[in-house]
Amino acid sequence: MKKIPKKVKNPYFAGTILGVVLFAAFALTHSGLGASGAISRIQVAITKLFWSAHVDRVGTFAAMGAGDRNALDHPSMFLLIGTFAGGLISAWYNGRLKIEIFKGPKITNYQRLFFALLGGIIMGYGARFARGCTSGQALSGGAVLSLGSWAFMFSVFLGGYAVAYFVRRLWAD
Repeated sequence: MKKIPKKVKNPYFAGTILGVVLFAAFALTHSGLGASGAISRIQVAITKLFWSAHVDRVGTFAAMGAGDRNALDHPSMFLLIGTFAGGLISAWYNGRLKIEIFKGPKITNYQRLFFALLGGIIMGYGARFARGCTSGQALSGGAVLSLGSWAFMFSVFLGGYAVAYFVRRLWAD
């Protein structure tokens, strides 16, 4: 039996819930929200399986998993698992769980997947290079009124609008 998709939630309600979750994260874990921390910890845990001496020597790796320390023993792992599981459960419950590719009519599925992968690699490298991701910068830094975080987010939106002008033809009918 096919489920009929439910109406999308009010974005102001969703934003309020996100604010409550962010406040709870600060209160319970003494850190904000971000997506790249858990991925970095998984990277360190896998590296430690094959080359533990390297983890002990590299400063950013050692801070997460040197010696007997388990890199996966951190609240960010709950965020990663909860985000994936919560999204999956929400999509199923609201009748939106399906595999699909969002793209404009003038781009093929392979091109869309290639550019999505390329963009993900660039964002992943940037997050690793900057020692944090854009979501953590915007949510956590913005919540504590960090001037750098606010300047960063304004730059992201301005950059997005500037690039959108040049790629809009790929999404138009």
